[in-house]
Amino acid sequence: MPSSALGLFHDPDSALQAAGELMSAGFPTPEIISPVPIHGIEKVLGEKKSVIRRFTFFGGLFGGLGGFALAAGTAVLYLHPTGGRPIIALPPFLIITYEMTILFGVLMTVLGFLISARLPAIRERLYAPEAAVDKFAVAVPCDDGEKFRRAEAILRSAGAEEVRDAGGSDT
Repeated sequence: MPSSALGLFHDPDSALQAAGELMSAGFPTPEIISPVPIHGIEKVLGEKKSVIRRFTFFGGLFGGLGGFALAAGTAVLYLHPTGGRPIIALPPFLIITYEMTILFGVLMTVLGFLISARLPAIRERLYAPEAAVDKFAVAVPCDDGEKFRRAEAILRSAGAEEVRDAGGSDT
């Protein structure tokens, strides 16, 4: 049964140091739980790229194509020729195309945010109540007892006040 080693730290610098040492020791990327934003965390854990912009782009793209297809399809199905103008004229169709681009772009941005924020929480995530108040927690998944002891030694050498088994995690 996989478990996680969770170390509690008094200051953010020692938590970042512990996370860096865990990563250099070959452990998977640790999870840092903090009551406040930590400056410099990207240098230790690596910068994560946001996928929300892709949701926005493809939502806008499909919305624009769908809006134009809706207007053009309606014009072709219900022909109303007037004064020799083309059936599918761009200027009036650009309005609905623009509106559908914005609508689907916004809707997909919200959906992308919910997915990237992992909402609603489908699985149990690690939580340390102390980390919501005044402590900084570093958690790393461990497959067996030997890895847990190695992680515990690294966390304690970095200045952890307490190291505990956080139980099973799906991170």
